[in-house]
Amino acid sequence: MSPPARTSYDPLAAHAAIRAPVTGGCVPGLNDAPAFSLTAPQRLRLPVLVAVPHAGRAYPPTVLDRMRDPALAQLRLEDRHVDRIGVEIARQTGAALLVAQAPRAMLDLNRAEDDIDWDMVEGGCPADRAPAATGYRGNARARSGLGLVPRRLPGSGEIWRGRLAPEELAARIAGIHRAYHTALDQQLARIRDEWGAALLIDLHSMPPLRPAEGEGSAPVIVLGDRFGASCHHGLISRALSHLESRRVLAAQNRPYSGGYVLDRHGAPHGGVHALQIEVCRATYLDRRLAEPGAGLPGIAAMLAGLVRELGAEAAMLGGGEGLLHAAE
Repeated sequence: MSPPARTSYDPLAAHAAIRAPVTGGCVPGLNDAPAFSLTAPQRLRLPVLVAVPHAGRAYPPTVLDRMRDPALAQLRLEDRHVDRIGVEIARQTGAALLVAQAPRAMLDLNRAEDDIDWDMVEGGCPADRAPAATGYRGNARARSGLGLVPRRLPGSGEIWRGRLAPEELAARIAGIHRAYHTALDQQLARIRDEWGAALLIDLHSMPPLRPAEGEGSAPVIVLGDRFGASCHHGLISRALSHLESRRVLAAQNRPYSGGYVLDRHGAPHGGVHALQIEVCRATYLDRRLAEPGAGLPGIAAMLAGLVRELGAEAAMLGGGEGLLHAAE
């Protein structure tokens, strides 16, 4: 199945002066619904792109029909409504915003294309496909059930009835994964060319953490930089200082250091910095961790302040010329 022309659509050429979302990619089985939306004005106030890969809720009926427990799978797999926080951050800071509409259940954008559990695909691994490298971390993750297409949930078992057709898997990779990451590449390159540096904020949410031994409270924010590999150390230092000054409990790289998105797009020596932010769901959702709660505006405002700080730091890393934009 060939992806529709929408997947090759270049959002950077589409009336960028107007701050209105443009779309790209395709969710197979949902009448060519877009896989992502991008809001990017021609002139950004900060060299920042906020990306939200795991909050998509565009489920084709056939996908829901194959789920053993659709309500539970959606609740467990989605970064529930964290896209609303992303929208508020972009509105309050002037950052660009990329939001996946395709659900994580169909394809996880924070996994590599070859991070596939072939046992869940009809016919298994094709004979002409090169085997994954021995000890490859992503392949081990796929075998655990959390690969490119999630197979099982810890404590809940198998997600799906039956196996996935190889043609459907190929359509998802082309229409969702490649389209999203191409748009991300293009937008980060545009920001870096304009400002001298670009900062990707990969926005996620996490279940409430347990306090560490001897601690009374657990972090509500976890910052991931792949243990220093995906962004300049000044960015993570400024982020931690900013949060500490506001008495926001935060951790670095434990238990989330980032994944494929940071590995692929973070290139500090090339002027592209990538930082993952995990937000505790209890801070902005209701008691069931299912719907937006009273805390959402406050958390969004706090994170918008953090993004402004990091955007200023990124502009300095780019040489400082871009700060003229922010002052206008």
